[in-house]
Formats: sequence, C-alpha cells, structure tokens
Amino acid sequence: AFRVRSRCMSGRNVLQLHQRGIFKDIFPEAGDLHQLLESGPQTLYCGFDPTADSLHVGNLLALIGLLHFQRSGHRVLVLLGEATARLGDPSGRSSEREAVNAGTVQENARGIQEAILRVFQNHRACFCSEAEAANLGPVSVLNNWSWYQDKEVVGFLDTVGRHFRMGTMLSRHSVQSRLKSPEGMSLTEFTYQMFQAYDFYYLNQHHDCRIQLGGTDQLGNMMSGYEFIHKVTGQNVYGILVPLVTSSSGDKLGKSAGNAIWLNRNKTSPFELYQYFVRQPDSNIERYLKLFTFIPLPEIESIMVNHRKDPGKRIAQKRLAAEATKLIHGKEGLESAKRCTSALYHSSMDALETMTDEELQVLFKEAPFSENLLEPGTTVLDLCRKANAIPDGPRGYQVITDGGIWINHIRVTKPEQVLVLGQHILTNGLSLLRVGKKNYHIVKWLS
Repeated sequence: AFRVRSRCMSGRNVLQLHQRGIFKDIFPEAGDLHQLLESGPQTLYCGFDPTADSLHVGNLLALIGLLHFQRSGHRVLVLLGEATARLGDPSGRSSEREAVNAGTVQENARGIQEAILRVFQNHRACFCSEAEAANLGPVSVLNNWSWYQDKEVVGFLDTVGRHFRMGTMLSRHSVQSRLKSPEGMSLTEFTYQMFQAYDFYYLNQHHDCRIQLGGTDQLGNMMSGYEFIHKVTGQNVYGILVPLVTSSSGDKLGKSAGNAIWLNRNKTSPFELYQYFVRQPDSNIERYLKLFTFIPLPEIESIMVNHRKDPGKRIAQKRLAAEATKLIHGKEGLESAKRCTSALYHSSMDALETMTDEELQVLFKEAPFSENLLEPGTTVLDLCRKANAIPDGPRGYQVITDGGIWINHIRVTKPEQVLVLGQHILTNGLSLLRVGKKNYHIVKWLS
C-alpha cells in the first residue's frame, strides 16, 4: 500500500497520482522511490508482449501511467516483448497460450508499435500546451528480440539461470495456480519470469532503468526482476503496479476474456470505442474519468456534480468518451466518432453528408454496399431494386407504398418519385437506404 509523505512533493514525483487510483502499489514497499523521483529525471519501462496484432483497452491504463511519467519529465521506455511473446506469460491465465509463429509475432509488434507511438503523438498534440510539450520526457520503443536473438541457451542458463532459486520461482502465484490446474504448466511458461527479469536487468545496465510499471498481475515477474538485479548488482530497483481494469461483471478487460475493445481502428473503430465509454454505467464513471483522462480532479468533481443533476444526459460518460477517443485516435478520430453518433442516433442529414464511405461501412457494418451508375430519371423504386432491398414484383412495390422504406432517414412512399440530389442522394454521392427497422443498404452513385 502507499505511504505518501506529508511534505510537498515535486512535480517529478508522480506517485501523488495515487489520488487518481492510477498507481495501486509500489514494490518494494519500504524503498526510497519518492526520493529517487524527486532527485531528477528517471528512466522507467513497461513491456507489452505482441501476442495479438493490437493492444486493447485493458492495456490503456499502463500507457496512461507512462504518459504521466513523461509529463513529469521522466524518460519512458516501451518494451515490445517479441521474444517473450513466443514463450507466453502465464500471469492471470488458466491455460497456456497457443503458440504464435515468429512471423506473426513480428508483424504484431510492428502494429502495436505504431499504435503506441500514435497515442504518445496524440497526447502531445491534444493534451499539452507548447510549454508542456517542450518539457515532456523522451520516449523510446525497444524490442527484446534484439538482445535474445544471438544468445545461446547454455550460456544464458550459466550466466542468468544460476541466480534463480527453484523454491522462489515455484512460490509465485501465477505458477501455483497453474500447477494446481488439470492442464498444469509447461517448462516454457515456467521460465517466463526469468526472461522478464533479465529484460529489466538489461534495461537497467544499458539504459539506467530503475523502475518497471505493469499491471497487478505482474507482481511476481517484477519481484523476480528486483531480486535478480539486486543479487547481481546490489542496486535497488522498483516496481509500480497499476490496477487491472475490469468490466461491470468483474471480468478482466482483455482479449482472452472475449470482450476486448481494441486500440487499432481496423479492429475497433473510433465510433465503437467512443460508444464503449458512453455506455459505461454510472457506477464506473467517476473512477474511469480519474483513470483514463488527464482532467484535473477538481474539474472531475464539477463534471460529476452536473452529471448527477440529470444522469440521463450522460454528461460524464460523453466527456470520458471524448477524452479517451481523442487520446487513442486523435482529433480526427473523435470527429469521426461524433459524426457516426449523430448519423445513427440523431438521424442527422448533415452528419451523413460529411461521412466517408469507410465510416458508413463501419457504422452499418452488416449493411450491403453497392456502387451503381446514376442515370437521369432514377426513381425510388429503381434505387430499391438496384440495392436488392425489396422483393421482386408487386410485393416490393407495396413495401414502398406501405411506408416501409427510408432514404437518408426520410420515409418515402412514392415508388415512381425521381431521386433528388441533396435529399435522396447526398452531396458525397451516397444514399443510405433502410428497409423496416434495422435493414440498411448503402449505395454509392457513380456519375
């Protein structure tokens, strides 16, 4: 638990962020991390194993923790675990990960690096004044494959493995829980803690890194790193734990849980990310504002006061969604999310007109998309037929006359009506056709 000194802490001591709930614990508890942070810029790292082609919202808090350190002028290292991803971290898992081939892991690492750097760039562009941006600490992305690719196993076990005691390794919670499971634990997974410990040691020796940041499920791996470095160098190093973010049902928000909201827009669009935060229940909202945004605490209190006056307006959720979407996808991503929201939930013609083909297909992802040549005299009936939206013959004609068709959110009942530019055909050359309550078709007109 935190033991925060009562005296005033300098701007570099980000441990005061325990008030936001971002930092859950420090390891070792009795260390002098406060004094170290106040003494000048320090180097810290957080590792991400590229076992998938994108990070998810469960990883976001670790990135925000790194950003808070960067905002205080510290040096940030992001470590991509291309080597350790091929072993598989057993922490928090009930079964072994499926093996991922080297080519896939390498491709995953590339995509994750782009996403992480984009978050840091969005933070600088959207959340920092010029003066604040000038004082941000540097950020570097490293890959642990670079120091494992030429290591041979006998030499590694000789120089590194002899410092690890079997009793200590077996006592880790991640190991104990797996050994008691029907599946057991492979030697590959068992050695994971040794490799993560060596990562910390390597960064300590080559980058003067003395702090590791990670989720609470990483405590055992952090302790292995601390013990290894202390044995070999005599130096004190530290671990800072961020809480694991869980869903309203208490499940970890991770890809393993099957409910992941991804940070790459080709897997979760800005609109879907925005809606994920807008839909958060009131019970989560104040905590999430503290965790996932940089809004000052007094302003969060003010937001919550206004929110409680009329919870149905979801004032707090919308602010959270805007801040998180802007951090992950930038201003353009937030604007896209708002356009999609207006088009879908507010039947906004203006929003529809400014939407791209891609945004429409994301928003109405089940909707068939077709391109058709716009000929003079094209009617409502022609549009419905071209889109294969209505049955052939008199029955299809009747669907229109009975009021079952909407074009760009406007109900149409005259099959022979000629399509009007600006009404039935938007200025971006698109028509959004709806049949009944939920069946959408997107038509792009070619002139």
